[in-house]
Amino acid sequence: MSTLVIVESPTKARTIRNYLPQGFRVEASMGHVRDLPQSASEIPTAVKAEKWAQLGVNVDADFEPLYVVPKDKKKIVTALKDALKEAKELILATDEDREGESISWHLYQLLNPKVPTKRMVFHEITKEAIQEALKDCRSIDDKLVRAQETRRILDRLVGYTLSPLLWKKISYGLSAGRVQSVAVRLLVTKERQRRAFRTGAYWDIKAELLKDQTSFGAVLVSVAGTKVATGSDFDSTTGQITAGRNVVLLNENEAEALKQRLTGKEWTVKELEERPVTRKPAPPFTTSTLQQESNRKLRLSARDTMRIAQNLYEQGFITYMRTDSVHLSDQAISAARDCVEKLYGKDYLSPQPRQYTTKSKGAQEAHEAIRPAGSSFRTPQETGLSGREFQLYDLIWKRTVACQMADSRQTQITVQLQVEDAGFRSSGKRIDFEGYLRAYVEGSDDPDAALENMEIILPELKVNDKPECSELEAIKHETQPPARYTEATLVKTLESEGIGRPSTYASIIGTIIDKGYAQLTNNALVPTFTAFAVTGLLEKHFPEVVDPSFTSKMEQTLDDIATGEAQWLPYLKEFYSGDKGLETLVKEQESQIDATQARTIELENLEAKVRIGKYGAYIEVENGEGIVTASIPKDLTPADLDPQKVQTLLKQKTEGPDTLGRHPETGEPIYVLLGPYGPYVQLGDKSEENPKPKQVSLPKGITPENITLEKAIGLLALPRTLGEHPNGGKIQASLGRFGPYIVHDQGKGEKDYRSLKASDDVLNVTLERALEIFSEPKKGRASSSKSKAALRELGAHPDDNEPINIYDGPYGPYIKHGKTNVSIPEGESVENLTLATAVELLASKASTSKSARKTSTKGTSATKTSSKTTKTEKTSTKTAKSTATTKKK
Repeated sequence: MSTLVIVESPTKARTIRNYLPQGFRVEASMGHVRDLPQSASEIPTAVKAEKWAQLGVNVDADFEPLYVVPKDKKKIVTALKDALKEAKELILATDEDREGESISWHLYQLLNPKVPTKRMVFHEITKEAIQEALKDCRSIDDKLVRAQETRRILDRLVGYTLSPLLWKKISYGLSAGRVQSVAVRLLVTKERQRRAFRTGAYWDIKAELLKDQTSFGAVLVSVAGTKVATGSDFDSTTGQITAGRNVVLLNENEAEALKQRLTGKEWTVKELEERPVTRKPAPPFTTSTLQQESNRKLRLSARDTMRIAQNLYEQGFITYMRTDSVHLSDQAISAARDCVEKLYGKDYLSPQPRQYTTKSKGAQEAHEAIRPAGSSFRTPQETGLSGREFQLYDLIWKRTVACQMADSRQTQITVQLQVEDAGFRSSGKRIDFEGYLRAYVEGSDDPDAALENMEIILPELKVNDKPECSELEAIKHETQPPARYTEATLVKTLESEGIGRPSTYASIIGTIIDKGYAQLTNNALVPTFTAFAVTGLLEKHFPEVVDPSFTSKMEQTLDDIATGEAQWLPYLKEFYSGDKGLETLVKEQESQIDATQARTIELENLEAKVRIGKYGAYIEVENGEGIVTASIPKDLTPADLDPQKVQTLLKQKTEGPDTLGRHPETGEPIYVLLGPYGPYVQLGDKSEENPKPKQVSLPKGITPENITLEKAIGLLALPRTLGEHPNGGKIQASLGRFGPYIVHDQGKGEKDYRSLKASDDVLNVTLERALEIFSEPKKGRASSSKSKAALRELGAHPDDNEPINIYDGPYGPYIKHGKTNVSIPEGESVENLTLATAVELLASKASTSKSARKTSTKGTSATKTSSKTTKTEKTSTKTAKSTATTKKK
């Protein structure tokens, strides 16, 4: 008989299998095998009538969770039970964090093994690590399980108690969450700051100077001994100089007059300071810093970063990717230092091995930073990886190696110059020794290019030198509103405030976008009007739920439960059922919340009311003749909605749209309108004879203010036929949901779509330019699975010889066979999915669909089965202490 090892994913199973002795069988659980019910259909019939059933937690029975096996996991559980029958020993080898511990516990409860059971943990999948972990197995850690279960119950209590309230008071389908709602509030607070912001304008003078044929720049810093105002001197809420600041604020006329006065005058170097600066390398990556840096450098979302990192870990390329620690093992430090010495030389090694200390609040999870796996690090080129996997490994490799390199030594140079009564400053930087910057520069893809950009070379200067002025230029500046959060800066803020856990940030940001609380625009997270309404309701009636400090304390308590310093049950009772508990608050507040008021957003300096309706946000005003409403375009943000835009929307609604002119061929009027998805042009009026007049969205760069009749006629003429492709089939240019594009009709329903570049004009692009674009390798996502290239072609299905391919969809990669689509399961990767696994997943999808259709005919027998199942699945840690400990004894 064999030893059965269970891990989460087939990829991890395949990698581990290579490092285990003979007689070991490795199977995958495909992630979680059991959870709280996700829908009413998953609630067993025996408990459906209970008042707590929808919650999935029996709050009256010491918060006992109701666990169910999802439909798509029943076959997997059966297969694991069958495998266990042939095993002499069971090893649970799920991930080493709380979630992994929880999966192992659930597996143990479901499988109920009669053979000795062990828990094996490791933070990298290498031969040495796996063999070492085999020697050092332990039992399931009940404290970790309890902490994870408490976290899960807490999240369910918050989400399932507050979300129904939001449905009633604002709009159906909204959700609240313990961490999610705090994150949304951060976005809304930033947008409020942008709305309150007032622009301030100031002028200064830039000089171009010359010394020994070398030019250098200088900027005006003082006039008559008084500092010249810069952006930092302004009050962001007034656009005026902050009270108490003694500065000179130049306007255009004053700056031009000063420029004329200084022209031709003698310049003198008054002071020169050289200050040595040492820069140290950043620590190796944690989950949070990896998400931040991959977003900045690779433009990857937190969700994509974690998916790719999971693949790299399971293939044995990196250590475990869910960690708060910056610690490196001695083995890792030695490997990194070997890389430095071989690739850059001994001079670039730090004198002593560097070890870093974790500083983030509540740091926990795995005990080592994210780094390349093994006792020696493969260079990115040696891995055989490609695409995003290569880029992310390259990032991790560089950061890990750089942390063992020498400091960078630089010299900051400041030169003070005087001309008449005006003071100017010139700043330079000299890199004396690159150190770790040879390998890694934060926020830059190319260290060599970044080093060049870092240096600002000044000519050799000394006090009393008199450089020549070759040019003076008066320059206007305007203060800028606070920058919106990107995924990187939001993750950084959440971690620094101790809100949630870095391992959950990817899914939280994904939920915020998916639920319509934010839009991702140019890498910025822009909150919607719905986010304003929900945040406003929670701030007013449930302030603690969106209070960062309260959420941070909650996170600390969950950590204390993991270490045994706090008790889970008293905490849950106080949080939910206490005098000031969530359940009590919701009951008290629900009757006090006016639904109309909850759906109304009051914006500063805006008389119009903004409300949330069934189909999105709209404005409402009373004009003397009654109430007028108008939809707010989805791309119009709360910070940008001003009285002028309100008037434009209302005018369009009451007086009709602006007319650009008439079409030269049809004589029909051409209108410019604002719709829910932004501005567009329309040919003709809507009527019974013409219920759907032609409409075309305005592309980037064209606004209702600058569009001409000629351009509108061109847009309405789209699609344009450019000509024939040399291989046959016409080529057209047009506008789509994702912007301007060209398309080659290849026949038989096959079409090749390509986005036009920013420099291309859809109205003027030529056939030659289109053929040039088609000759380039294809990037991005096409509009349908028929017209887009498969990520991978797995082969023919054994039953019908039809192809099975993997495509990239809006919710991630999926398998397609004929008309059947199935998502790639958690933990599986596009690169390592086999044809056999795909066939099995497609069969499972088909059988699930059939069983769903038959459910209504099963009647009484289904009820009996369900009630029997409830007894075995409704288990809590209170009654099921880890028997693994007993078995081992």
